[in-house]
Amino acid sequence: MPDYTPKSSDVLERFLRYVQVDSQSDPHNEDETPSTACQLDLARLLASELAELGCEDVALTEHAYVTASLPASAGAEGLPALGLIAHMDTAPDAPASGVHPHIVHYEGGELVHGERDGKRVVTTPEELPALLRHVGEDLVCTDGTTLLGADDKAGVAEIVALLARLAATPELPHPCIKVAFVPDEEIGHGAALLDLDAFGATWAYTVDGEELGEFNWECFSASQATVTAHGVEVHPGSAKGVMVNAITLLREFDELLPAAERPEHTEGYEGFFHPIEVSGGSGEATLTYIVRDFDAERFAAREQLLRNCAAFLNQRYGDGTVTVEVREQYRNMVEHLRGMDFLRDNALDAMAACGMEPRVVPVRGGTDGAQLTLRGLPCPNLPTGGYNFHGVREFIPVRSMELMVDALEQLVGRFAVPQE
Repeated sequence: MPDYTPKSSDVLERFLRYVQVDSQSDPHNEDETPSTACQLDLARLLASELAELGCEDVALTEHAYVTASLPASAGAEGLPALGLIAHMDTAPDAPASGVHPHIVHYEGGELVHGERDGKRVVTTPEELPALLRHVGEDLVCTDGTTLLGADDKAGVAEIVALLARLAATPELPHPCIKVAFVPDEEIGHGAALLDLDAFGATWAYTVDGEELGEFNWECFSASQATVTAHGVEVHPGSAKGVMVNAITLLREFDELLPAAERPEHTEGYEGFFHPIEVSGGSGEATLTYIVRDFDAERFAAREQLLRNCAAFLNQRYGDGTVTVEVREQYRNMVEHLRGMDFLRDNALDAMAACGMEPRVVPVRGGTDGAQLTLRGLPCPNLPTGGYNFHGVREFIPVRSMELMVDALEQLVGRFAVPQE
């Protein structure tokens, strides 16, 4: 990264406080929003801080949505409002309660996060070559027993630190800033209950990415497929020619899918089939997949392949033996961002102005911005600067958070003039 000295900011202090407030979402309670009551604890804290900063229209809903406005700087009052959005929940993939952050001054070699079950938890440069870019920097880690929560409390902290800076320095140019902190992103909620008319932004960015300089305005199209096998149960001692084992049926189904098209074998723009959960017994069993692809035609073909596999097995074992239910989750946001190149260019220019090396990177996943874009709020994604999300080796460099606050300042300044 080119030399650039970030401005002094309070983003670290805010981040360290936020990660110690439990806010893990629960995929087994996705019918309720928020899926966990603890997310309301962080929502209340953030609503209070936004009010203290002088934000207007601060609101906290029963569903743990926090929204607020920061008025435009002088001369930019008539311009469209710009949204900044981050999610408060942390991932259910690893322990996330009782986070104990600490700062490691990294001097090269292994990064030692802490200990778990008497064993050191480390990240090596061989596993993560980008680690060597941060030699000589302070890195925020956990003690190795929980994830950190930089996904996405770093985004939350960076946005609040920006608002504090703009409130304290009113001469910095910016349009009206609309802020939303939302729940349950990690379980696919997609900011579904954000009232876009009331929110009032014309366009927005989520701050929910990874390495500095990465800009996302392409993401997977995504669906979840539930495959159910209905077997024929009999006593195993007299099963010959009669038993149809549902577990075996699911194994046969999975073997019909391309072996190389799994997450562990794909990268870049390559899609996949990913089995994520299995349950049941020999009489009936269920296997759940998530299906992902960037290209609309390939995505549709993947969903159809699942149905074709079921039809093949039903020809062998009888109609209705295997069923497939496909539920679409989100679409590639680039399908709805064409013609809005200024959203990309402003973001890339803002990061370059802060010494980053900006680059457009497809998201091998989804963000709240994908569903918001589909609903009519154009919303690409910015990085936070963190690494190793969703696990106990998660960390984020302090300098990266500070640089992102600077980049956000540069970004909002570019919206203080009419967009072409």
